[in-house]
Amino acid sequence: MSNFDYDKIKDMEYDPNRKCYVGKDGSEFHVTPYSNGNGYKYDYYDKSPYGNAPHNSTHIKSDLNENWTRTDNDRNNKTQEKSSGTGCYLTTACISHMQENFEDDCNELMTLRWFRDNFVSKEDIIHYYDVAPTIVDIINSTPDNDKIYTWIYEHVVQPCVKAIKQKNYEFAYHRYKNCMLILEDCFLKALPEERKTTLLKKLKQ
Repeated sequence: MSNFDYDKIKDMEYDPNRKCYVGKDGSEFHVTPYSNGNGYKYDYYDKSPYGNAPHNSTHIKSDLNENWTRTDNDRNNKTQEKSSGTGCYLTTACISHMQENFEDDCNELMTLRWFRDNFVSKEDIIHYYDVAPTIVDIINSTPDNDKIYTWIYEHVVQPCVKAIKQKNYEFAYHRYKNCMLILEDCFLKALPEERKTTLLKKLKQ
């Protein structure tokens, strides 16, 4: 689930009678899948929402591509805050492909999301989400895509995460952007029959 305070729900236990997760403090956490199977709705209440007792709440909608919207309601202060975000298509696809037990809150994804939200320009983010879904679709339909995802992990994910941890943000930015340009060249600009040859040349560099 995207952008949520896991400390609020980590110790909750599922109550089959209430059909939700319940905390010792009376808080509740509801998980509802979309009817079309393309995402989930998450609802957190600091007190049971039933009855007339006032409560604060957080509501998140998240699709399978990690696009999310969040609404925080604070009845004590009579405020409502809304936020939204988008997922890391390429990195998520890469890591989920390589890991036997994929976790959405793994170190690599959390680090790169933080970097994206704090250091990447709006223009670059918009461009990334214009091209990344198509690149992922093409990679997934390409034979031997294990080699492609291995290249992405070794040449993009690992060095960028290491650089971010070392606060070498300029290196991380240029490495990610340059590798995205390589992937665009391989999968979006080349004709289908040329992609394999182009990619093999790039992999050898």
